[in-house]
Amino acid sequence: MRVLLAEDDTRLAERIATALTASGFAVDVAGNGVDALHLGNVEPYDAVVLDLGLPQVDGLTVLERWRDTGIKTPVLVLTARGRWHEKLAGFNAGADDYLTKPFEMDEVVVRLKALIRRSAGHATAQLRCGELELDVNAARFSYAGEPVSLTAQEYRILAFLMHHQRRLVSRTELIEHVYDRDFDRDSNVIDVLIGRIRKKLPGALLRTVRGQGFILEPPADEA
Repeated sequence: MRVLLAEDDTRLAERIATALTASGFAVDVAGNGVDALHLGNVEPYDAVVLDLGLPQVDGLTVLERWRDTGIKTPVLVLTARGRWHEKLAGFNAGADDYLTKPFEMDEVVVRLKALIRRSAGHATAQLRCGELELDVNAARFSYAGEPVSLTAQEYRILAFLMHHQRRLVSRTELIEHVYDRDFDRDSNVIDVLIGRIRKKLPGALLRTVRGQGFILEPPADEA
């Protein structure tokens, strides 16, 4: 999953980015409202962590402009403002969740995962596709109760497909959602990783549709 982190406190941004990366997210960082607004407009993020106190353009304005243009990306607001009317302003502008500084890094991760899961239409943190199961909070896959060993990159790809199971996901969409904007999008690494993942999954759970993309869905007898 790919996340935009809009935070002007460099040290805090680094800590949050490190925690998110360690939890399997691809992270782009914006240090001001102008950059955040632009990136949110042009890049397909799965979620945004947005500080309201951004320089140049404040976070509340950034959020309002995104929502005015129809951008529905889930947004977790971070702010030092703890007053209810300020929180209310954030929700009215289109925030999906709210954390007041200081906060625990683990809570940022858990709340982000919940926002992404719900936006993909999943009610619980246990995602199933036939016998394949993903514990979102633990970041762990299993098949028929047995753990599936994945590298960090393999996990990112399979987790995105799991959130969007039974749907054709193009190669471009997959790249856009599992790597940050510095990734070489002409690389064939996706195809290599898909091949490795397929070897680790029993049956025909993960299919390639030639020239179109990939589908994760259970065989008919597991559906």
